[in-house]
Amino acid sequence: MFSKACEYGIKAAIFIATKSYEDKRVSPKEIAEKINSPQAFTAKILQSLVRNDIVSSVKGAYGGFEIQKDRISQVKLAQIVKSIDGDSIYMGCGLGLEKCDENHPCPAHDKFKIVRDELQNMLENTTLEELALNIKSGSAFLKT
Repeated sequence: MFSKACEYGIKAAIFIATKSYEDKRVSPKEIAEKINSPQAFTAKILQSLVRNDIVSSVKGAYGGFEIQKDRISQVKLAQIVKSIDGDSIYMGCGLGLEKCDENHPCPAHDKFKIVRDELQNMLENTTLEELALNIKSGSAFLKT
């Protein structure tokens, strides 16, 4: 459903949020190890998250990536997805047709529209805080 970059971006943001609650900054290397992602690919994804004001980057000996604690509850999953994959997930055809809309629907259009609308609702109503707290409590995991 999401691109691999987007999956890594979501996991990276969750990991950074969990460490930010502990007042810790994390390096790209540590993030890549914890989310099981290639380090160079992770660095590119992190640049996108910084450009879109989802995470902050601090340079220097005590630098790394962080999210201000008061921002963690404000970041929606939809912002992360949009920063990496754009908003095409809300508009694409379930069967991959170039032209698929209300006037020219594919065979799965009506059913896929319901799924797509539910996905958009979930992404817009799920905060990074909710996901990070699931990790901190041990009720969810970022890698197997």
